[in-house]
Amino acid sequence: MSVFQSLEDARAYFEGDRFAMENGITLEEIGEGMSLCAMELSRRHQNAEGGVMGGAIFTLIDLSFAAAANNIHRPTVAQQVSVNFLSGSRGSRLMARARCRKDGRQSCVYQVDVTDDLDRDIAQAVVTGFKIDK
Repeated sequence: MSVFQSLEDARAYFEGDRFAMENGITLEEIGEGMSLCAMELSRRHQNAEGGVMGGAIFTLIDLSFAAAANNIHRPTVAQQVSVNFLSGSRGSRLMARARCRKDGRQSCVYQVDVTDDLDRDIAQAVVTGFKIDK
């Protein structure tokens, strides 16, 4: 059962994630145990070499995980994240697709795959989440 009533409901909730929003990350899809977030790339996302800053990619991963996990249990926070950066993007947009691999009583595990608009694999993350009791 989804926590958010609709994509618009989830978007309204994550408007509170100011860092992600102010860096141009958008929530494109949400479902039970999955989400898709996107980020249009601009100069603000570049590192000193002109590539996409790892922190920008991490933020995209983090919001995609948060949207998917919090749609099952809210609040859920990231407890541990492992990211493999696979290749540099040559595109103008990144997408992060999160999907639940394990939904336990107090923790969960998500896989988040990041690709660009040229269909290149950019990063892959495994996120362990902790479900906070209200």
